[in-house]
Order: sequence, then structure tokens, then C-alpha cells
Amino acid sequence: MTRLIIATGNAHKVQEIKEALAKLDLGWDILSLKDLDEVPEIIEDGTTFAENVHKKTTALAAVYSEDLIMADDSGLTIAALNGEPGVYSARYAGDHDDDANNAKVLAKLAGKSGQDRQAQFTTVLELVGPGKEPLVVSGHVDGQITETEIGDNKFGYDPIFYYEPLQKTFAQLTVAEKNLISHRGRALEKLVDALPAWLNQ
Repeated sequence: MTRLIIATGNAHKVQEIKEALAKLDLGWDILSLKDLDEVPEIIEDGTTFAENVHKKTTALAAVYSEDLIMADDSGLTIAALNGEPGVYSARYAGDHDDDANNAKVLAKLAGKSGQDRQAQFTTVLELVGPGKEPLVVSGHVDGQITETEIGDNKFGYDPIFYYEPLQKTFAQLTVAEKNLISHRGRALEKLVDALPAWLNQ
């Protein structure tokens, strides 16, 4: 049976990927890092999401060379902050938590309005396998940074990311609503579309 190793220990992320791939009825054995006996050290020191994703797949493929490996990297970019937080999204305020990261963004944008508060969530996904060129896709969603945190479904920058078409922050959306429009959801959709041709390489 074909094994797909997803380079994460996040159960929610694994479930989202499983649901997306279920449309293709591949019959794969899907594993996360928590299912592996050996997890190589992965140093995410790239300057772009794509570089970090490739570092993850390369590190895992060196140990699990017969398996398919999928990795993703996601983050928030704000043009007025020269693309910050970017690849540092998870640790923007140092080794703290989401609240500290959100507070830092809000402080840096204090007094700014309009275009200066435009932001984008990005996910880059990469799939590698024996004898195949990497399959790389990305998903994006545009929004505005609010002036305060809004919403109860607090995850990452969701409470300060306002999505105009629904007139809500991501933290005000249900999981189902968010999955329909999220950057990871959009990237997964592209991956599923491209996967049959990639498998037939």
C-alpha cells in the first residue's frame, strides 16, 4: 500500500488533508509525524514559505525514500510591514503565543489605515515521491487587519484577519465556513486537481 507521510503533528491539519484526498479514493495509508519511529531534525531557516516546505520534504525523504511526503508552510504577510510576519508568523513575537503575535502586528500597524492594513494568508504545499519531480501548489486569501481582536475561534492570526466578502474575521467563522475559503483549503484544491497527472508521470 502506498504510504503518504504528512510533515506535521497537527491532527486538525492531517484530517483536513485526508478529507481533501478522499475525493480521489486513493486508498493510501496516511501518516503524520506522530506515527513515525524516526523523525529527522527539520530546520526551517528558509526566507520563503516554498523554501521551508522544501526543507521539510527533503529531510523526511532522506529517511523515508520509498514513501510519498507532503509538507506545507503557511503564514501572514502584510505589505506595509515589508511582508512581515511572513516565514516568522508562528514566532513573530519570539517564543510566545498567538496573543503576543497578534499584539505585535496590531502595535506595528497602529495609526495606519486603508491599504496599509491589507494582508494576505498564504499556504504552500509540496508533495514529493520516488522518481518524481516535486508537485508544488499555493493558496492565498486576501483580507484586512482589524484594529482589535474579534471572534471566539482563536487560532493564529484569525482574530485580526478580516475577510471582506463575509464581513467577518476568520475567528468569527465556523470551521466549515473557514475551510471553504481558507488559504490551505485553496492550496489543497489545486493539489487534488493536479495529483492524478502527477501520479501518472
